[in-house]
Amino acid sequence: MPALAPLEQLNPARFDAPAILKRLASGSRALAELKGIAASIPNQGILINTLGLQEAKDSSEIENIVTTHDELFKDDVLPEAFANPAAKEVLRYRQALRVGFERVRDSGLLTANHIIEIQGELERNNAGFRKLPGTALKDGGGQTVYTPPQDPAEIIELMRGLERFINTPELFSADPLIKMALIHHQFESIHPFYDGNGRTGRIVNVLYLVKEGLLDIPVLYLSSHIVRTKADYYRLLQTVREQDRWEEWVLYMLEAVEVTAGQTIATIHAIKAALFDYKHRIRSGFKFYSQDLINNLFTHPYTKIEFVQRDLGVSRVTATKYLDALADGGFVRKHKIGRGNYYINLALNAVLQPQPAQVLPTPAAP
Repeated sequence: MPALAPLEQLNPARFDAPAILKRLASGSRALAELKGIAASIPNQGILINTLGLQEAKDSSEIENIVTTHDELFKDDVLPEAFANPAAKEVLRYRQALRVGFERVRDSGLLTANHIIEIQGELERNNAGFRKLPGTALKDGGGQTVYTPPQDPAEIIELMRGLERFINTPELFSADPLIKMALIHHQFESIHPFYDGNGRTGRIVNVLYLVKEGLLDIPVLYLSSHIVRTKADYYRLLQTVREQDRWEEWVLYMLEAVEVTAGQTIATIHAIKAALFDYKHRIRSGFKFYSQDLINNLFTHPYTKIEFVQRDLGVSRVTATKYLDALADGGFVRKHKIGRGNYYINLALNAVLQPQPAQVLPTPAAP
């Protein structure tokens, strides 16, 4: 298998094929629509938190770190009451995403050091890039399918080259969505860390789109598409390495952008409808209505008294009274765990955890 070459050595004309340009156009339109609908939510922190949790769950599932929405939301609201290791690992993903977004937003760059920091948040260590040989990627049968670079100096040099490619647009004349696909493949092939490469690489995807101005906030998460097409994802990664078939990989990633953008638009519309419904009904029915209260309910699918105290600047007694009144009104459902309570936003939970449709029995023939 040939050594990894800098991405700028590829010929950009390879990606001018009609099929790629057609998919690029439709993917770009979907992404622009997503950027617009996301901007229509008054508090964009709501989307960063709720959709970020969904992405954290899906991206971790690709690595066989499986948890449920319920376990995840419980651990987010009452970490001291739950000891689910998978949920805690997924929540670290959301924190890594937040850290990365802050770095890109503040600097306008996405550097190798930022990527190291993101991976460090994921894995809770400061190991940095691999320094010891022995890393190999294996299939389900334990057979080695790919051996990434082993020499620490080569890994550093390849990551420096990737950093230049990410932050120097004139190096490669191609649309940012095509470049995102190339960057993701190169990062996964360098495989610079001992662990967390897949999850780090998927965070890099959305942060690159933010850096390029295609999104204002990180709300396009490809992991749900990859979960559904996992075999294709790994097969196409390997096909590029073995046969230099970049075009199929780029088409796969562009399809992922278009499909995921459409799904995310629908989710945001549903969140927005639920938010405005709650806003109208709570404002009409309760004197304690405030925008801060609405923000709290939709930032935390499961909230608790302490969150309301903090966000509204009220006493514990007052926060308890507000949440219990909302529970009586059918807006939230109260659950008791040990000595604490948490409250589930019923409308938001229905959007994020839709229940499968029930299959009704076929009536017997007369």
